[in-house]
Amino acid sequence: MSAKEQGTVKRWGCRFAAGVFFLAGALAHAQDEPYFVTYSHELEDAGTLGIETKAAVGKPEGGNQYGASTFELEYGVLSRWQTELYLDGQATGQDSAVFTGFRFENRIRPLLRNLPVNPAIEIEYENLTGADKTMIDVVGHDDDDDLVPPNRSLSMMHQHELELRLILGSNWRNWNISENFISEKDFGHAPWEFGYAVAVSRPFRSGSAEKKCIWCVDKLTGGLEAYGGLGDSWQLTMRDTSHYLAPLIGWQLPRDTRLNFSVGIGNGSPSLDIFYRVGLSVDFDNFGARFLHLPKSHPPTTESE
Repeated sequence: MSAKEQGTVKRWGCRFAAGVFFLAGALAHAQDEPYFVTYSHELEDAGTLGIETKAAVGKPEGGNQYGASTFELEYGVLSRWQTELYLDGQATGQDSAVFTGFRFENRIRPLLRNLPVNPAIEIEYENLTGADKTMIDVVGHDDDDDLVPPNRSLSMMHQHELELRLILGSNWRNWNISENFISEKDFGHAPWEFGYAVAVSRPFRSGSAEKKCIWCVDKLTGGLEAYGGLGDSWQLTMRDTSHYLAPLIGWQLPRDTRLNFSVGIGNGSPSLDIFYRVGLSVDFDNFGARFLHLPKSHPPTTESE
């Protein structure tokens, strides 16, 4: 892609971002935020099982186009505790398709009261190879050059990492505002790496979440997400790091199903010029209770009987 084409893509991407953001503000909280990288303080209800898949499609400069995906299982253990398992993989054009590893995550919300700023904590263990391209987070000095080598050589790089994330979330009128500070440490001798993610969203039209329709603006949520690296403990900086601005749209479908779409626009030479994300998720309410009571599925009796 020439420099002129890159400039045109970024200009239209920025216009799309501004359009989504201001359209959401002009029209006037969905149950779930349509974020891909930023975490909100909201957790799954206790006993609810969430199944989600997220895909990212991009092309690094000098490399082949790829599609990466992660499959997620989320379960609300308690009202203040959610646990998740991620399975990652990717396929690269003119190369191969590979399984890149797994992540095991726990999110805890210490205070259940709704405050002006609601804190939550994420603790995650990652067992991945260097071929992982899901870009669920961007930390340290992540560079698009990291995505260029062939899968065979990237798969030989094994990463065992601990990720800690401070999550701050606020619900103000119909807006959700979420901020994340990310720290990540390889169990080897590498330094701590840092990153950030911030996002805002709101429904296109408020007060209509229960309206029974599919093809209507009432089920759409618009937002904007920004994320990138902050260097490491040896050099805390925003220079020579990847940064992205991503407008996004969420679509609430029947049966607790959601479809999300995002366009990531890179800022700076270490970033991808542009890449796309799509996510599909479904929730199963009271999954734990149904599973536990499955053997006792007899209808209840009444005193009259």
